[in-house]
Amino acid sequence: MNWEPVIGIEVHVELETASKMFCGCAVDFEAEPNTNVCPVCLGLPGALPVPNRKAIEWITKIGLAFNCSISERSQFHRKNYFYSDQPKNYQISQFDVPVCHDGWLDVMVDGATSRIRINRAHMEEDTGKSIHVGDSGRIHSATETLLNFNRAGVPLVEIVSEADIRSAAQARAYAQDLRTVVAALGVSDAKLEEGSIRFDANVSIRPVGTEPFGTKVEVKNMNSFRSLERAVDYEIRRQGGVLESGGIVHQETRHWDEGEGVTHSMRSKEGSSDYRYFPEPDLLPIEVTDEWRDEIAATLPEMPAARVRRYIALGADGDSASSLAGSEALATLFESAVEAGAPGNVAANWLTGEVTAWSRRESMDVGESALTGEHLRDLAAMVAANSLSSTAAKEVLGYVLAGEGGPVEVATAHDLVQINDSRALEKAVDEVIADNEEQFARLAGGEDKLIGFFVGLVMRVTGGKADPRAATEIIRSRIG
Repeated sequence: MNWEPVIGIEVHVELETASKMFCGCAVDFEAEPNTNVCPVCLGLPGALPVPNRKAIEWITKIGLAFNCSISERSQFHRKNYFYSDQPKNYQISQFDVPVCHDGWLDVMVDGATSRIRINRAHMEEDTGKSIHVGDSGRIHSATETLLNFNRAGVPLVEIVSEADIRSAAQARAYAQDLRTVVAALGVSDAKLEEGSIRFDANVSIRPVGTEPFGTKVEVKNMNSFRSLERAVDYEIRRQGGVLESGGIVHQETRHWDEGEGVTHSMRSKEGSSDYRYFPEPDLLPIEVTDEWRDEIAATLPEMPAARVRRYIALGADGDSASSLAGSEALATLFESAVEAGAPGNVAANWLTGEVTAWSRRESMDVGESALTGEHLRDLAAMVAANSLSSTAAKEVLGYVLAGEGGPVEVATAHDLVQINDSRALEKAVDEVIADNEEQFARLAGGEDKLIGFFVGLVMRVTGGKADPRAATEIIRSRIG
């Protein structure tokens, strides 16, 4: 039987506010454990929460960026559930009236664009962090568990999609594009490796052509795009195998094991009634007036999709434009290079090619390098003027990134400026021909593939500084 996956994604985004959601404790993930805590975030009796205005502003900003409607009046609830790392033993969250609702995000996979509807984006507080001491880092093999409550109470936005996703690749594309938008807004550091953005996937399958949803399984806490795609793909295949063999897919929460490449059952899936939501008695409803919403909307930066379109208009191809728009450092360099006069296609190719490769190789952020837009302009100009071969240009770029100076200065210092003096090139060609008379006779006799042999020799005797095209023309002129 052919099965159709039905997937929804829940994305948790930690906001990078100065203080926590309901108290004045600092949000500082590098602080000593349990130093950023107070009676409010520890849930001590008599302590009263006070909402963080900046966090409400930022979730509104997120909602507007994802085309959501903003509730004029939203409500906080208590979500009653045992969290081992939540000292209050309940979580302040939102239930039936979130800050943001009914938005969408367009994603592209294999050239096809799909609109993924966003059901809601609601505000809540993060839990603390459990550290399981043991070889695997998992609770089942831990000898003891340490608790750090510095994260307890950090503002957390949960963005919940509708079940509009139909493949693991589409799930990954949605997550990637969503993160790009969040990063562009500047409301979170959006670091996957530090858990600032985490993904849960709700996966079910149904026979192709049918409408009813299958039984939903939630796969929890994936913090990389690769993990998300692999986990969803595995879960689709697992459920298909269960149903094909006559089994039943149970509604449950499962854990993704990156090392084994499989999901494991964690617990039966709870429904909303199991959480026993009730309105948070210590907090008034949140009001976002039209005036406040409009003020926030006026602060929205250019969205990545619009930026991609603009970069394509500046000369970048589609893939390069997407890569540039996804990195503030690359985008800044690209825009400054084009503004300085560099051709857009050339600057985009350098930045998404050699510069990105250098960044990965050196484990350094491009924004921390010495490269400027003016450097890219000068490098492009030298290549266009045949002052640098493409090989030498890559070498020069490496020296520039390392902080040795501008392209002209570096190329001169390393003797990489291309030979454009026709007499010098003719002399080099004639020397090569004189030293290889037999091969030249064969070239003259019609073995045209030997032209590469002679160009290579010219490049060698000139230390790589000859213009290959000019050298080729001179060699051919000697054939007569």
